[in-house]
Amino acid sequence: MRNATKTWASVAALALLAATPNALAAEADIPCSTARLIVPWSAGGDTDVIFRIIADAANKGGAKPEIQVVNIGGQGGNKGAKEALAAKPDGCTLFAIHQSAITSYFTGRVDFTWDAFEPVALLTRTPPIYGAHPDAPFNNVTEMIRYAKDNPNTVLAGVTMGSTSHFWYLLLADAAGIELKYVPYDGTRERMTAMLANNIQTGEVNLAATKKYLQSGELKALGILMAERHPDIPDVPTLREQGLDLVGGTDRGIVAPKGTPPGIVEHYASLLKAAVEDPALIQAMANKGTSIIFKDPAAYQTYFADIQATWEKVAREVGVYKRAD
Repeated sequence: MRNATKTWASVAALALLAATPNALAAEADIPCSTARLIVPWSAGGDTDVIFRIIADAANKGGAKPEIQVVNIGGQGGNKGAKEALAAKPDGCTLFAIHQSAITSYFTGRVDFTWDAFEPVALLTRTPPIYGAHPDAPFNNVTEMIRYAKDNPNTVLAGVTMGSTSHFWYLLLADAAGIELKYVPYDGTRERMTAMLANNIQTGEVNLAATKKYLQSGELKALGILMAERHPDIPDVPTLREQGLDLVGGTDRGIVAPKGTPPGIVEHYASLLKAAVEDPALIQAMANKGTSIIFKDPAAYQTYFADIQATWEKVAREVGVYKRAD
C-alpha cells in the first residue's frame, strides 16, 4: 500500500503532537486568507450540503483562514481527488473524503488511496438505506434476496461504480449469496431520479434525500444499515433484523495533501472538533439523518487502515479488486 511506512510512522508523531493542540495551532503558518475545501461531488448533493454546514460552523467559530467549499465533481469523486492530490501541502487546500477513496482504489479507477493524504478528522456518519421503486417486486431486503436468488442478475441496482453506494450492494450480495445487475450513476441525486422514474428497481439512498418520498409513497425502503431502527422511519427494519450482520455508514471526513506539516493538520483538527461539537450543527446533521463520529488525526488513520483491510477482503471475494498486488 502506497506510503504505508510513512503513514504508520506519522501516527505516533501525531499522537504526541496532539497533546499540545494550542501550541500547534499557534505554530500553524498558512499562507492564505481562504482555504479551499474540495468537495468532489456536485453542488446540492448530500456530501456537498454536509460539508457546507461544517465549513459554515467552522467559519463562524473564527476559522483562520476561512474555509470555502469548492465543488469539483465528476468521475465518481475521483476528479476532485486528483486535484487535491496535486495541491501544495501548505494548508490552503483540504479535501472532503469518504470510503470511496478506498473503493475507487480497489476497483482500479485511481492508483492512490487515503494514505496519499494526511488524515485530519473523521466527522460524520450517514447510514445507507436500500431504497426501491414502489413497483419493485419486493418490499424488504429479505424479499429482494429471495427474488434475486430466483432471478439471478436481473435486479437493477443503481450505484456509483467503485464508490460506497456500489460497495453497500457488494457487501449485501456477498453476505446473501446473490447476483445483482449494477447500473452506473454519478451520485445520489442521479440514482434518486432513476429510481423515481422506475429505470432501476433499487438504489442506495439516505434519510435526508429520501424521507419525503417515503412519506409520499413514491419510494419504499427495504432496510437500513444501522444497529437499531432509525426513530424517523421506525417501520424500516435494519439488515440485522433481516438476518444479515451488516452495520455501517458513509463516513465523511477531511484530509490534507501529503506532507502538510503536523502543526497545520492539528490546527484544522482542533477547529473541526469545535465545529462539530456545536449543538446547532449536531441538530442540523440529525435533520439530515447524519450523526457526529469525530476522530482526531491518529485515530482517523487507524480507522482508514481498518476499513481498507475489511473491505479489501470483500472486494477480492466478489472479484472487483483490480490492483496488481
